[in-house]
Amino acid sequence: MTTLATLNTLDPAAFAAALGGIYEHSPWVAERAAGRRPFATLAALKLALQAVVDTASADERLVLLRAHPELAGKAAIAGALTQESTDEQAASGLNACSAEEYTRLQQLNGQYNAKFGFPFILAVKGPTGRGLARGAIIETFARRLENGRADELAEALRQVHRIAEIRLDVLLGLTPALGAQVMDWCDTIGEWSDADEGLTCAYLTPAHRRTAARIVNWMIDAGMDAHIDAVGNVVGRYAALDLNAKTLMTGSHYDTVRNGGKYDGRLGILLPIAVAAHLHARGERLPFHLDVVGFAEEEGVRFRSTFLGSSAITGHFDAALLDAADADGVTLREALVSSGHDPAAIPSIARKPEELLGFVEVHIEQGPVLLERGLPVGVVTAIAGSSRYCVELAGVASHAGTTPMGMRRDAAAAAAEIVLLVEQRCGGVESLVGTVGQLEVPGGSVNVVPGACRLSLDIRAADDRVRLAAVDDILAGIGAICARRGIDRKLWKIVEANAAPCAPRLMDQLGAAVERQGVPRCDLLSGAGHDAMQMARITEVAMLFTRCGNGGISHNRLETMTADDAELAGQVLLDFLRSIEVRE
Repeated sequence: MTTLATLNTLDPAAFAAALGGIYEHSPWVAERAAGRRPFATLAALKLALQAVVDTASADERLVLLRAHPELAGKAAIAGALTQESTDEQAASGLNACSAEEYTRLQQLNGQYNAKFGFPFILAVKGPTGRGLARGAIIETFARRLENGRADELAEALRQVHRIAEIRLDVLLGLTPALGAQVMDWCDTIGEWSDADEGLTCAYLTPAHRRTAARIVNWMIDAGMDAHIDAVGNVVGRYAALDLNAKTLMTGSHYDTVRNGGKYDGRLGILLPIAVAAHLHARGERLPFHLDVVGFAEEEGVRFRSTFLGSSAITGHFDAALLDAADADGVTLREALVSSGHDPAAIPSIARKPEELLGFVEVHIEQGPVLLERGLPVGVVTAIAGSSRYCVELAGVASHAGTTPMGMRRDAAAAAAEIVLLVEQRCGGVESLVGTVGQLEVPGGSVNVVPGACRLSLDIRAADDRVRLAAVDDILAGIGAICARRGIDRKLWKIVEANAAPCAPRLMDQLGAAVERQGVPRCDLLSGAGHDAMQMARITEVAMLFTRCGNGGISHNRLETMTADDAELAGQVLLDFLRSIEVRE
């Protein structure tokens, strides 16, 4: 069996020969990487090969892409594929296409080549390395046909690197065990949804309770003591030998947005459980208690209030929310009681800051920064603060044909101007973003001037002063727009969350663990909110981001990551746990 140590000792020609099948018909990639040895880790080797391609000329990269065969194409039918490509296409059943599937693939191949000038490239072994279903391949093929050429060129090269990564795993006989376990677990609970289509898991629904119960079982199997607390958090402890030891907390949320992704939040629960199981199998204990928390609610889907789980842990749960009702009129109090929880016990689950060493959260990035930099993980510097508002505009509904343009009180036109105001005010300011994610004309009709409109505002920035200044300007601008157009307005604040900087000492220790895996440290801001924001109220926090595929899409069924990236994140977390400085 080829090993990394062996590869490091081969002469350049033998090294290139050993890796000859990693990049399709392109031995020059390995030849150029040979001079970068020795590689301390597999990740370092992968990144070195990737760097060769990324620094090659545009023509060389295009030749590399064109060296790949079409999926279920003429070369496959003629048996002219490399052994690696043959195995990969067979793993997804592309050698057993129905007549209809074969015809569709040939049609897509032709359209794709005509548009982009190179063949469609997809790592058909998929995120886990076990193979994608033919239907998923065809769906991805059709979706990527809609890309522009620059975006598709970048995605094709990323797929080339993913294919190379899988082939290296095979060559070296390595299996991303932690990563594969987490991916399997995400698949299991990803099937449990409140909706018939997609993944929706809202607070205290049957799917939510079923998910919590399964996480408890996985924690127990991993050698942890586990329970579900009064607010629905799943809490597992991998105990230290010293019962009086302090506690390091980790975790994330297991609820989802509507039609969300399988890894958002859940990665940060399941990966630490897999790490705890690894420690337990070795009989290894840490010098502190490791508490993994699956926070019950972070997304605000059911009761329009976020961080219910983590706010209870920090002692900041707002008891007034118990009277909030969902769309069916069920109050939060009633939902808790019907799920077997005691609302009166919620204050008792708050943690004492003096007993904590810190909180570290692993999370899929939910954005494209790591993807575009070609890096599997990154260290978060801060979590952006957020201000969210709902806005209701009231004008006058009137006949679209008989109301002169200058005499209209058009609520939708005012809303459109507000959308542009948000875009203009937040554009060009570092870390500042503004979004109108909801826009509705209630009871709108094609021949009626809109008399009402509802919209949302979401303003975020890493610097609270920058965010609040933008909010002030936007709210003042809304007032001016409405006054000029004769529109009445109502605004109410939904969320006001301060930015949460990560603790430099924990960032540095997390970054050192990343570098020991052979990956350069990459620091980046989190524009999304996370439970770590709440935990920062009682202890130091750190976050590790894991690369998000499909262009960085999240809060969407297309959200994806790979077992190899999850594995590396798990190894970073394991190293961090073993080496973290324990303060008395």
